[in-house]
Amino acid sequence: MEFQIAFNDYLNTINAYLHRMFDDKTGSTYDAMKYSLYAGGKRIRPMITMACCDALGGDKEVALCFGSALEMIHTYSLIHDDLPCMDNDELRRGKPTNHIVFGEHMAVLAGDALLNYACESIVGADLKISPEAKIKALEILYSASGAEGMIGGQVMDIRAEEESISADELVILHNKKTGALINAAASLGAVASGKDKDLFYNYSSSLGLAFQIRDDILDVESDTETFGKPVKSDEKNNKTTYVSLYGIDGAKEMLRIETEKAISSLEFLGDCGKFLTDLAYYLLERKN
Repeated sequence: MEFQIAFNDYLNTINAYLHRMFDDKTGSTYDAMKYSLYAGGKRIRPMITMACCDALGGDKEVALCFGSALEMIHTYSLIHDDLPCMDNDELRRGKPTNHIVFGEHMAVLAGDALLNYACESIVGADLKISPEAKIKALEILYSASGAEGMIGGQVMDIRAEEESISADELVILHNKKTGALINAAASLGAVASGKDKDLFYNYSSSLGLAFQIRDDILDVESDTETFGKPVKSDEKNNKTTYVSLYGIDGAKEMLRIETEKAISSLEFLGDCGKFLTDLAYYLLERKN
């Protein structure tokens, strides 16, 4: 119960901040941006940023700004992932995907606009933090989402549809495609607190891998209504996954191990790490 209250508090705070930033924006571009940004979701990445900052006693407003920028980048990546030239999905979070509603051209541009607005939101924010800290946050965000991070992972993912990849290559793929933004979330929380960006690296690395393994499992075991997007898509697209390599039982064991590794890395926080610990357990059992 305590975890759920804290979870909802973070969620409501993040959603309120995003609405304050975009509610008064009008025009077709903003309509498409807001459609996907407001479509729901658990806001896990900005939540990690805020929780890491809170665990260190940092400035909540700084973490909220950084985490919300990260959510914009995450949302842009989902819009582009769903395009016909990528995964060609028609559902996201139980709703028609952006290009189904607004057309492919506007979906591409809405994603581009969110990527740019993430930068604008940090640069223009009135925060009690040094310009150097803002620059560090931008470096983290755009390194994680660029060719050496998320986009690099997406390129590997496309190639993996054409040829089988090894277990080691699969880890590298998802450390980039999924893990990079989760690592960035934790790093941003540390920077918002004036701490070293790698303070939570072991936590976020294991959590990111666990997150992807859980996704692979849900793609096999869940249904479209619960998952919020088409299931069995990995098999349809001939993708190498943790389930295809290790089977359901093997993937679930890997999920458990990575979750425990993430949790054990938080011992240095003592009781201040309770929410982050509970979040790892929550993600272990998530249904969508």
